[in-house]
Amino acid sequence: MVAMAGGRRHRRRPTTAAAAATADWLSRITVATLLPVIKTFSQAYRETALVLCEKSAFQTIGEEQSQNPYTELLVLKGHHDIVRFLVQLDDYRFASAGDDGIIVVWNAQTGEKLLELSGHTQKITAVTTFPSLKPCEEKNQLLLTASADRTVIVWDCDTGRQIQKVSCFQSTVKCLTVLQKLDVWLSGGNDLCVWNRKLDLLCKTGHLSDTGISALVEIPRNCVAAAVGKELIIFRLVAPIEASLEWDVIEVKRLLDHQDNILSLVNVNDVNFVTGSHVGELIIWDVLDWTVQAYERNFWDPSPQPDTQQEIRLSQKPHDISIHHFTCDEENVFAAVGRGLYVYNLQMKHVIAYQKTAHDSNVLHIAKLPNRQLISCSEDGSVRIWELREKQQLPAEPVPTGFFNMWGFGRVNKQASQPVKKQQESATSCLLELIGDLIGHSSSVEMFLYFEDHGLVTCSADHLIILWKNGEQESGLRSLKLFQKLEENGDLYLAV
Repeated sequence: MVAMAGGRRHRRRPTTAAAAATADWLSRITVATLLPVIKTFSQAYRETALVLCEKSAFQTIGEEQSQNPYTELLVLKGHHDIVRFLVQLDDYRFASAGDDGIIVVWNAQTGEKLLELSGHTQKITAVTTFPSLKPCEEKNQLLLTASADRTVIVWDCDTGRQIQKVSCFQSTVKCLTVLQKLDVWLSGGNDLCVWNRKLDLLCKTGHLSDTGISALVEIPRNCVAAAVGKELIIFRLVAPIEASLEWDVIEVKRLLDHQDNILSLVNVNDVNFVTGSHVGELIIWDVLDWTVQAYERNFWDPSPQPDTQQEIRLSQKPHDISIHHFTCDEENVFAAVGRGLYVYNLQMKHVIAYQKTAHDSNVLHIAKLPNRQLISCSEDGSVRIWELREKQQLPAEPVPTGFFNMWGFGRVNKQASQPVKKQQESATSCLLELIGDLIGHSSSVEMFLYFEDHGLVTCSADHLIILWKNGEQESGLRSLKLFQKLEENGDLYLAV
């Protein structure tokens, strides 16, 4: 006990009775009575360490980002609801769309608002471009937009004119894709419809599912792959050979290899396409015979032990392992799995690099950049730049010493976890290094576009679009314009 007297602290001496009681209590303490207390404290210590370890796994980067070129930003305001879609129109223009039902055309170089297209009464659900087949009409391409109002509108990208509006759909169109070789476009909802450039309905399937088609991708031999729930349906388009014949769409095959709903579907190359599901399944398919070429589901643990694999799967929540988006190059498939990023090598058929907690929330969109770089955006409002690097052999970490090593607690757990950790590390030959963190949005970043010459464009649930610019490049352009202006006015020669 501590008392205050005259501004000075002094300790009261315990009474004789209190001292006797304390001595009696200490005499009763044995190892048997202390052991449960120590075990409880040890368990709490281990749990706290695991939590801290999990939090520390999330990478951070300071203000000094020497490899991040995007040091300037321009905020574009044109929407009053969530902006979900960005589509590139040409080398300097892009269009944005979202839940306000408005489509805005922007200049990617200056951020200028060029056109505002109004025609839908509900949120936009799909956007795509329909380029012209004629080289002379390359810039005069069409823009297709689908909405929850069960309509599809075709727009002229140059004038903003509404060319035509289709309102005969029985359900919301969730995806649009263009088969440029056949000069037709497809809409996916509860059924699959095939249209020509004049918006004539050429053919359609029957009712497929109440959930509808969530994704479409073109594959060879006039075929398309459609994701319908957890099924992958292959359709073939039959074009008329003679004027008297009509178009037809035929269901060729249903693939039932996924255990849950397919969330992502993209082409990898001329040989393969890839699908990803809600429970973290990645399947590589052959584009010609639609057979499974590779199957991967261990993204959260690239090299689990046989006896711990089931335990690891049960401990994962579904949203932590859902594959939301893919991007690919000739060598790898880059997958957004829950909060993490994973690089799956097509030749080795296993994960070669990963960041289990690349973001604080689910990763919604990823894209491959030159120089082995990757960009990702997340529900947490962040946009991050990563670089794929070859892994260097690191020295082994020393085993930390502490209070519990004296009693022997935690030593068995440490030794048991070491082989698993070493096997995981040896299974990956590369690493994803965080080199840039773009902080500007206050809410979920839905997707982005990469312009090689004009920077990066992001859209968000905060209703904003941000145009990220290369600071060094922009500074050089401003200096060049200044010298040109001085030269035009004659001030440059006067200064010399």
